[in-house]
Amino acid sequence: MKTHGFSRRTRQSGFTLVEIAIVLVIVGLLLAGVLKGQELIESSRTRAAAAELNSISAANNAYVDRFRRAPGDDGPLATLTGRGGPWANVTVGGNADGILVSAGAAVFVPAAESLAFWQSLKAAGFITGNPADIGAAAAPRNAFGGLLGVIGAGAAVTGANGASVCLSQVPGKAARSLDAQLDDGITDSGAVRATLAVAGANTAPGAAVAAATGYVDSAVYTVCRTL
Repeated sequence: MKTHGFSRRTRQSGFTLVEIAIVLVIVGLLLAGVLKGQELIESSRTRAAAAELNSISAANNAYVDRFRRAPGDDGPLATLTGRGGPWANVTVGGNADGILVSAGAAVFVPAAESLAFWQSLKAAGFITGNPADIGAAAAPRNAFGGLLGVIGAGAAVTGANGASVCLSQVPGKAARSLDAQLDDGITDSGAVRATLAVAGANTAPGAAVAAATGYVDSAVYTVCRTL
């Protein structure tokens, strides 16, 4: 019997070094793109939050120019509802004593004059929203998914600078950037101040919350700026 010879060709299994290098380059580009995208999103949110603080401050000043009283402190209620239109939906008026009274607990669950603050700005058309909203529903959402709120003078986060507008649920990096953009970059001095907060919660600032001494990227803050 004639024996036939067979030619065996060895097949290389797996990836070559060139193929592995190409894959690593692609993975690196994808990761860089994802990280850059996240950075852009964070920067966009920080810019939006700065614009929110500026817009509330501008709305407050415009209200004072128009009515010669501060939003929230304007009143009594009958005076507000008597203006007609959206004002008919306002449920709270201030006592017109020249001081916005808003305790820490009422910052993100507006009540009394802090509720009147948001209702008045909405009724006057300086910000959007329903003037009839009450409680937490009356507080606008901020760029970080938290809320906007107001607090009166004298709290730890405001000092003697007067009433402030606050943002809840601000990540550490964004809080540092906001403070640097709008003020001195120091957590417990100047027009912008911050207190440590609980992640996922709308933590109110106040005397019971110690002012942070430096921003930590992994922390969450409540950031307030003087109106």
